[in-house]
Amino acid sequence: MQTNIVAVENFVQHNDERRSSAFQREVKKYLERYPLTQHVDVLLTDLNGSFRGKRIPVGGLSKLEKGCYFPASVFAMDILGNVVEEAGLGQELGEPDHVCVPVLGTLTPSAADPQYIAQVLLTMLDEDGTPFDVEPRNVLNRVWQRLRQRGLSPVVAVELEFYLIDRQRDPEGYLQPPCAPGTQERNTQSQVYSVDNLNHFADVLSEIDELARLQGIPADGAVAEASPGQFEVNLHHTDNVLQACDHALALKRLIRMVAENHNMHATFMAKPYEEHAGSGMHVHISMLDAQGGNVFADDDGEDSTLLKRALAGMIALMPASMALLAPNVNAYRRFQPGMYVPTQASWGHNNRTVALRIPCGDRDSHRVEYRVAGADANPYLVMATILAGIIYGLETTLPLQEPVTGNGLEQDGLPFPIRQSDALYEFEHQPVLNALLGERFSHVYLACKTDELVQFERLITETEIEWMLKNA
Repeated sequence: MQTNIVAVENFVQHNDERRSSAFQREVKKYLERYPLTQHVDVLLTDLNGSFRGKRIPVGGLSKLEKGCYFPASVFAMDILGNVVEEAGLGQELGEPDHVCVPVLGTLTPSAADPQYIAQVLLTMLDEDGTPFDVEPRNVLNRVWQRLRQRGLSPVVAVELEFYLIDRQRDPEGYLQPPCAPGTQERNTQSQVYSVDNLNHFADVLSEIDELARLQGIPADGAVAEASPGQFEVNLHHTDNVLQACDHALALKRLIRMVAENHNMHATFMAKPYEEHAGSGMHVHISMLDAQGGNVFADDDGEDSTLLKRALAGMIALMPASMALLAPNVNAYRRFQPGMYVPTQASWGHNNRTVALRIPCGDRDSHRVEYRVAGADANPYLVMATILAGIIYGLETTLPLQEPVTGNGLEQDGLPFPIRQSDALYEFEHQPVLNALLGERFSHVYLACKTDELVQFERLITETEIEWMLKNA
C-alpha cells in the first residue's frame, strides 16, 4: 500500500512540474502577443455552467502556475450562487479550500476588453492532487477516459441556440426582441434561415465571430433560427470532448458580453417566450476506432451494430438524464408539441422530431445528433450524460426500438419526465447513471437541484394572485 501511495505522489509531482513548465511557456507567448494586458479573469465552472472566479493583476500569472485556492463549495451552489449545505461540501466540512490549477491552452483575451484583460480556465484538484470528482469538467473527463479505454474516440460538435433580447420590456412587462440597431423596427415574425435578419444584426454577429477567432473558438457564422431574435452558432467537430465544452462555455460568455456592448441582452434560457420555440443545445457525435475509422457505420455506410447498441443505451438512460439535460423548472417549458423539440426518447433517420437523429451524410460522417438538452444546460454534464449512455449500451445488452418514420411527436415512445420533480426522482433512482457519473457528484447535484426546486415552489407568482385572489 505504501508503495502505491509513493507512486501516486511521484506521478502527481511529475505532472505538476510538466504542467507548470508548459503554463510558463503559454504565459510568455501570450504576453508577447498582448503586452498591454493588465488583468486576468481566473474562472471555474460550477454545476450550472456558470463561471465563478476572480480578476487578478497580470503579475499574478507567474504565481498561478502553482495554483490558487477556491472552496470546494463552489460546486455546491444553486443557480443564484448560494451554497446548498445538504450537498455536504460547505460548513459541515469547514468550507475547505482546494488547489485550482490552470487548464493548459485556455489563456485567451477576454471579450470584456481583449487588449487589457485576459481569461484562463481553472480546474480543481482533490487533497491528494487528483482531479476533484464533483467538478463537472472532471466528471466528463472520467467518463471520456472510460470510453477511450475501450479503444474508442468520440468526435463531437456542439450547436448553441440563443436569443437577443431588448433591454426594455414591452408595455405589459414581458421580454421582447430587440429593434434592429439604428432603427425602430422590431421583428416579431418567424425568421428561420433569414439572411435579411442576419444583416440587421450584422455588427453584433460580426463582433461575435471576431472575438471567437481571437479566443481560438472554432465557431461557424450565426444562423437565424425560427423565432424573432433567435440565432444559432455551431462549433466545429473535434475529438477533444473537454475542449469542445470549454469552447461552448467560452462562447456563451463571449456572446453575452458582446450583446451588452450593443445595448442588448443575450440569453441561453431554455424558454424565454411562452409563444416561441425554446433554445436547445444539440450535440453531434460519431465514434472512431484506433485506426481512425468511424465505427458508427458498417462497411456499406449503414447503421453499425455498435451504433445500435449506443442508441439503446442513450435511450434507456434518457428519462433519468433529463435532470441534467433540463436543469431547472423553466427548461421543462421547452418540451411542448410543435416547438421543434422531441418529447420522448426515440431515434430515426433524417428526422427532426426524434431525440436521436441520424443526419444525412457519407460513411465517414455517419453520426448521431442528440437533440434533447436545453441551451441552459451545463455542456460538460450534457456530454458526460451522452457518453455514459453510450457506455451503458456497449456494456449491456439492451433492446432497441424501431426507428421512427414520420412525426415522432405523434408516435409511441419512452416518455420524458415533464416536471423537474419527476426528473430528479428518475435521476435519484437510476444507479447506472449515478455510478457512471460518480456517486459523490450525483449526491451533490441531486441535493443542489432539489433545493433549487424547493425554493422555486415556495414563490407566489403574479399568475397565482391573478387567478386565485378573488376566485379561490
